[in-house]
Amino acid sequence: METRQKAPIGRPRSFDTDEALEHAMRVFWGQGYEGASLTDLTHAMGITRTSMYAAFGNKEDLFRKALERYTEGPASYGARALQEPTARQVAAAFLDDSVRATTRPGCPAGCLGVQGALAVGDPGSDARDALIAWRNEHTSLLRDRFRQAVDEGDLPSDADPELLARYLMTVANGIAVQAAGGTARDDLQQVADMALRSWPPV
Repeated sequence: METRQKAPIGRPRSFDTDEALEHAMRVFWGQGYEGASLTDLTHAMGITRTSMYAAFGNKEDLFRKALERYTEGPASYGARALQEPTARQVAAAFLDDSVRATTRPGCPAGCLGVQGALAVGDPGSDARDALIAWRNEHTSLLRDRFRQAVDEGDLPSDADPELLARYLMTVANGIAVQAAGGTARDDLQQVADMALRSWPPV
């Protein structure tokens, strides 16, 4: 008896989801969560709203996926900095690369994780909370790295890892805001260099 193979349900995707997500990330990065309309997003991604929902979910889902991509791409310097051999080198790499990442030619100025949803209404509260958690996670990773430095004698025994981590994050966040406002890379690098002058001696 001849058997017939069932035809696949639905149509195969006719677009590159990775490329579409890259474009969505850049829209959120440049315009923020609330500033990025569905029309802006689908136009940049080159797809219809139906295709967007099918591939990525709703706008909030898309934002979270874009943030993951940002973390693994433009913001991956944070994870790399943690691998530096000394706490001071961690701090220097983190701030120097913050300057470079927020002023990169061909990319939106600033940081998606900072200005993506600073001031939003109720519809954007989930995106705001996601970014708060994102920044807190980075602070925790720095804190843990500096605790290790204290244990290893790389930082003074009376150094406060939590305070040092928050200090670095505050400077980096300020750099991102200034970059988004058009401050030149060289000027921001001077800020990063000045911040390191107050780093605790061993």
